[in-house]
Amino acid sequence: MMKTKRKTALLGASGVLLGLTLPVAVTAAAAVTAAPAATAASATRDAPAATADLHTSLASHTPLTWGPCEGSGLDPRQKCATVHVPLDYADPGSARIGIAVSRIPAERPAVRRGSLLMIAGGPGGGSLDEISGKGQRLPQAVRDAYDLVGFDPRGVGRSSPVSCGLDRADLAQTRFWPWPAADGSVDENMATARRTAAACERDGGDLIRHISTANNARDIDRVRAALGERKLSAWGVSYGAYAGAVHNELFPHRTDRLVLDSNPDATGARSGGQFARGAWAAFETGVEDTFPAFAEWASAPGNPDRLADTAAGVRALFLRLAARLDREPVPWPGADPAELNGNVLRQTMVYALYEPDEFPALARLIRAAGKGEVPPAPEPAPEALLQNGLAVAVATFCNDGDWPTEAAVYEEGVARSRAAYPLTAGMPRNATACAAWPTHPQSAPVRITDRGPSTVLLVQNERDPATPLSGARAVRAALGQRAVMVTVDATGHDAYLGNGNACGDHAVTRYLVTGHRPAGDKYCR
Repeated sequence: MMKTKRKTALLGASGVLLGLTLPVAVTAAAAVTAAPAATAASATRDAPAATADLHTSLASHTPLTWGPCEGSGLDPRQKCATVHVPLDYADPGSARIGIAVSRIPAERPAVRRGSLLMIAGGPGGGSLDEISGKGQRLPQAVRDAYDLVGFDPRGVGRSSPVSCGLDRADLAQTRFWPWPAADGSVDENMATARRTAAACERDGGDLIRHISTANNARDIDRVRAALGERKLSAWGVSYGAYAGAVHNELFPHRTDRLVLDSNPDATGARSGGQFARGAWAAFETGVEDTFPAFAEWASAPGNPDRLADTAAGVRALFLRLAARLDREPVPWPGADPAELNGNVLRQTMVYALYEPDEFPALARLIRAAGKGEVPPAPEPAPEALLQNGLAVAVATFCNDGDWPTEAAVYEEGVARSRAAYPLTAGMPRNATACAAWPTHPQSAPVRITDRGPSTVLLVQNERDPATPLSGARAVRAALGQRAVMVTVDATGHDAYLGNGNACGDHAVTRYLVTGHRPAGDKYCR
C-alpha cells in the first residue's frame, strides 16, 4: 500500500481493492499468449526448501539488460529490465512470460548490503515505479545500503497484463466488493459472480489460471536469481506481506532481512486455512477495530466536521444514514453508480478508514447525505487500470482458495455477519467471483510455519480496517522464533513510513540497516 494520497470512492480515481491503491502506471490490459494450462501442481503443502530451490536452480543467471523505464516523473536513476519465468512451474518447459523489474542502485556502494525488493499490496498492484516514489521516502541509511528493486507481479501492469473484459457496470467497486442487497439477499452477487467468472474464462487467457500467491513467490525467487543475489531482503505491505511470507516459506534460505507490514492472516485461521476467504472475512473485525477512531475524531469538540456529541452518536448516525440510503438513494449524476446508496456510503467509509487523512471527507459526505445532497461526482478511474487490477485480484483470490459454490452458504454467512458486524452489513462473508470460478486451486495453500531462519520483522498498526491486529498476531504465532513483531499504537493501513509512528518506523529502519531487531515483541505507543 502506498502512503501517496489515497483517493477514495468519494474523492477520486484510484481504484482501491483489498488495501491497495492501484498504480496509475498500469497500461492497457491485454491477455498473454502462452501454453495450455498446467495439469499438475508445482508445489504442495509444506513443500520442503529443497524442492523449492530446485525450481530456482532452473532459472537463467544471464545478467539482466537494464534500460530506460516507461512512464513520466520517474527518478532518472531508475532502470528497467525483464525477467522471463515459466507460465507453469509444473512444466518448466512451458511458455515464458515476462516480469518487469526496476532498480535504483544503492547510493553508497561502499556500504551496499544487497537488494531490497518492494512487494506491493493488492492483489493487483505492482511496485515497478514505487522505487521512484515511496522508495525515496526510505531513510537515507536504507537507500545507501540497498539497491531498491520494484516489480509488477505476473499479470499486472507491464508483466504480461491480463484482463477479463468486464462490462463497465461490473467494474464498480460495490460489485467487486460483494455488498449484499439491502435486505441481505445474495442473488445479485451470485449473478455478478457468474458473469465475472465467465468473462475471465473467456478473455483471461492461459495466464489467468496461473496467477496465484505461490507462483508470485516463485517469480520473486527468479527475480532474486536474475539480480545475482544469494539472498534477498524485502519489504512487503498488506497482500505483499502475505506474498513475502509465502516466499519465505518456500525459499527460507534465500531471505536476508524481511519486513512484513500490515499483515493479513496468512494462516487462514478465520476460514479453515483458506487465506483468500479469510482476507475478506477480516474486514468484519478490521472495520469494527478502526471505526471508533473515526467516531472519536468526528465527535471531538472544536472539530469543524463534528457529526455528533459522542462517539456512540457518530456510530448511530452512520448506521441510520446507511439504512435510509438503502431505502431512499440520493441521485448522484456523473458518479458510477449514479446514486449514493447505503452500500456506496459503506464502501466510502471502509476506504476512509485506511487513511485518517480522509476522515474529514467522510464526515462531509455523511453530513451532505443527511441533507439529501451529494458532492461533485468523483473522477472515474481509467478503465484499463480497473480491468487489469480487478482481473488479477479475482484470479489470485480464486486460485488461492477453494470456495463454496452454493448460494445458501453465503446467505447464512451474510446473515450472521450482518447481525454481529453491522458496519460491514454482511459484505465480508458474501459471494465473490470465486463462487463461480471454473477451476479449482492447483495446490493447497502454502502453510506458514516456524521452521527456518529467524529473519522476519512484522510491523502492524493496532487499528487497521483491512488487515486487523488479530490476523497479524496469528502470523506472529505461526512464525514462532522466526519473527519479532512491532505493534504500533496507530490508526490506518500501512505502518512503516505510512500511518504508523516514529517508534515503529525506527524499529524497521534499524533492522534494515543494522540487522538488529527488538529483543522481543515490542509495543510502540
